[in-house]
Amino acid sequence: MNAQELKQLRPDLAFIADWIAPGSHVLDVGCGDGVMLDYLRSDKQCTGYGIEIADDKVLASLQRGVNVIQQDMENGLSMFGDQAFDTVLCLSSLQMMKHVEALLRDIARVGREAIVSFPNFGYWPHRTALIRGKMPVSKSLPYQWYDTPNLRCATIADFADLAHDVGLQVMECVALHEGQQIHWLPNLRGSLAVFRLKTR
Repeated sequence: MNAQELKQLRPDLAFIADWIAPGSHVLDVGCGDGVMLDYLRSDKQCTGYGIEIADDKVLASLQRGVNVIQQDMENGLSMFGDQAFDTVLCLSSLQMMKHVEALLRDIARVGREAIVSFPNFGYWPHRTALIRGKMPVSKSLPYQWYDTPNLRCATIADFADLAHDVGLQVMECVALHEGQQIHWLPNLRGSLAVFRLKTR
């Protein structure tokens, strides 16, 4: 997979991939179908592993040739030593976790830096839905309230506070919408929040 193919398939991942240095050793926590690791391996000569629990996504990752470990992220990353990876990714997965603080600390422990993304609950259509008395449903939050896998809802400002509280330094923070960076009123106009973090 090359950069253009990734941009067409997942523009958000294409943006994030630019933050990862060629040849990096990468752990993708909640790797899904493995498309990010597939791209990083083939186009940027990265090595690493994915962690995923869903059977169908593990199979899809294996079919792409991605090294994937089937495990519940809630069990932590104790199999990996401190700073075992150059970069740890947790992309659109953290909001599905019960124990966000513990996992975030573990992600920061095993990587020299971490990149975390999540649907921004502060995005204006989400706010509008709440004003109308309804839980938001959008491209970034595509589930109804009764069948969503998302256990946590956060805004960009909320996550910045959490990162500070768990002792992480925010190296970069951007808001994206359909893969494009939002510069003006990012917490209002960005549907996806992306943070680049390291331990202070």
